[in-house]
Amino acid sequence: MKLISWNIDSLNAALTSDSDRAKLSRLVLDKIKEYDADMIAIQETKLPFDGMPEKIKDVLKEYFPDYNYEYVSSAPPAKKSYAGTMMLYKNSMDVKVSAPKISAPDTMDLEGRIITLELDNCYFVNVYTPNAGDGLKRLAERQIWDACYAEYLHKLDEKKVVIACGDFNVAHKEIDLANPAANHMSAGFTDEERAGFTNLLAKGFVDTFRLINGDIKDVYSWWGQRIKTSKINNSGWRIDYFLVSERAKELVSKSEMMDSGERQDHTPIILEINI
Repeated sequence: MKLISWNIDSLNAALTSDSDRAKLSRLVLDKIKEYDADMIAIQETKLPFDGMPEKIKDVLKEYFPDYNYEYVSSAPPAKKSYAGTMMLYKNSMDVKVSAPKISAPDTMDLEGRIITLELDNCYFVNVYTPNAGDGLKRLAERQIWDACYAEYLHKLDEKKVVIACGDFNVAHKEIDLANPAANHMSAGFTDEERAGFTNLLAKGFVDTFRLINGDIKDVYSWWGQRIKTSKINNSGWRIDYFLVSERAKELVSKSEMMDSGERQDHTPIILEINI
């Protein structure tokens, strides 16, 4: 099975805008299309709660004519056109789709952050983890989210093998970002967020990138847009992951980043697993 995960940072902008960034996004989509994955998980769709505009539907169908899709968007009273996740899966696949609530704090359960596909032999879970925010203003809520999400995956894992992917908004270890010394108080690298990810793995899950690639350095999945040279200088973070149930780790054959060219922000990640 071939899987892809990508934080697209606005599906509408990527598919319909004429900006230089949108054009770079569509080059990435061309690569994703060529890869011919069985399932594609998208985060930060930013679609409106009242439905996907027809123009986006049309372009999405042009890119992925052989796929069905399901998505969940941010709902009132959460922010409008905010967060959101989507799953695309081959037309031939028989799946059950859910958008679970995990008893998260604030409006997090209403922000469209999780969508799950149930197959005969596994669950495929797409997550867009809340960011702790500027000034770590949402860190306390983020800690609760991490605990709730870990428990959600643990309960799924008691039933079937779990494959969980997405933008987890945390660099787990110092090797997972270019400048750890300067970022211990930055969102995505606080001790609290890293401990939350450690707790998640301890529930019986494996970080497939490290499983396959070991302690390889200088390989990241995100480069900040605010600094124009961040990707040129490879000043990045690895905050996007494919996790699998511990008992399925021997089935993983590939876990890597897709080359997204000049486009900064997130790059797609790839998993191949014999399941």
